[in-house]
Amino acid sequence: MANTVDRIEVGTARRKVTGGEALLVCAYEDDAKCRKGRLEGSIPLARFEAQAPTLPKDREIIFYCA
Repeated sequence: MANTVDRIEVGTARRKVTGGEALLVCAYEDDAKCRKGRLEGSIPLARFEAQAPTLPKDREIIFYCA
């Protein structure tokens, strides 16, 4: 069975992140790549992984790669 990815519009992602409804995560494991393609309001994947156990279960997570 193939995994599916829901894609959303940039404006929708921005609204959700700035409104506190979602967390924006740079999906690159390489910190240098993440810094280069960092979007405002995002966190690196390593930080997300460290925080994952404490994040609210109902908060939407939006992953991106630039």
